[in-house]
Amino acid sequence: MKKKMNTKEALLALFEKHKGRFFSGEEIAEKLEVSRTAVWKAVESLRAEGYSIDAQKSKGYCLSPDTDIVSSQGVEKYIKKKMRLSIDVYDEVVSTNTLLKELAADGAKEGKVIIANSQTGGKGRLGRSFYSPLDTGLYISVLLRPSDIPAQEALKITTMAAVAACEAIESVLEDTDETDRPLIKWVNDVFLRERKAVGILTEASISMESGNLEYAVLGIGFNVYAPKGGFPKDIKDIAGSILDERIPDAKNKIAAVFLQRFFEIYRADDHENYERIYKEKSLVIGKDVDVISTGSGEKRAAKVLDITSDCNLLVEYKDGTTGVLSSGEVSIRPKSRR
Repeated sequence: MKKKMNTKEALLALFEKHKGRFFSGEEIAEKLEVSRTAVWKAVESLRAEGYSIDAQKSKGYCLSPDTDIVSSQGVEKYIKKKMRLSIDVYDEVVSTNTLLKELAADGAKEGKVIIANSQTGGKGRLGRSFYSPLDTGLYISVLLRPSDIPAQEALKITTMAAVAACEAIESVLEDTDETDRPLIKWVNDVFLRERKAVGILTEASISMESGNLEYAVLGIGFNVYAPKGGFPKDIKDIAGSILDERIPDAKNKIAAVFLQRFFEIYRADDHENYERIYKEKSLVIGKDVDVISTGSGEKRAAKVLDITSDCNLLVEYKDGTTGVLSSGEVSIRPKSRR
């Protein structure tokens, strides 16, 4: 059962649904069944969180249509179908994945979603950190309790998320032609304009008795805007942003489209044949790559021949042998090294 919203949450839901429209204090008080004083306090609380709320004596209160702050109310207004989700939004967390794993261990249900505006200890693959500054990115973790995905096929969750991420990015781009569309670098990165705009990390708990997944936590980070002063030195040559300038409600829309498309694919009986889309959006087919061993970090040169129906990577090594990769990492080789 969904918890009852407090006055501030209910006011934000009203404002998000009617962004740009003025409501008198009396009208708001009547709609929310609270006092005018409670309305004023809720308005001031939202302003303190960064919301631009105009107040005019003859008109009342209005949430600026230019606002781009992620909130559960803002995300939910863009979700067109009933998705059985429970969304919590935080200004800052250590890691959305870490927080959601704690909730999963305490029995949280599938569909629990944590969204943060920043992370102080964001996680990347292979023990790396994920740069997660305040205000410019969107960091989401989703709890899944799959009944039909064996532990050895957990890769599918990441690939489903990559397809949904591409469609979420496309939802806020005015023109998405062949030269300006998101592409997937196997297995967990989404690139836009030859720069990494999205990273995905799926972490799972496996039952020792059955060998199946007890739960999986899908984590995804979107670089919506470039941080002030640019990306840090160690990633400035690879990281990029989705948008060059701020667009009203971009974060809420990206989060909503991602969640809706991901769960449409994930909950479909045949997973909606997303594998075809994953392959169509591949950045690596036909490319020369380095296959990086998960354990040792050793690199082995190869050419990507294809992506299988299970979203595994078919590669041909320099000695003519072929291999199918179901885990690990690849990096595209610079032309000078091919």
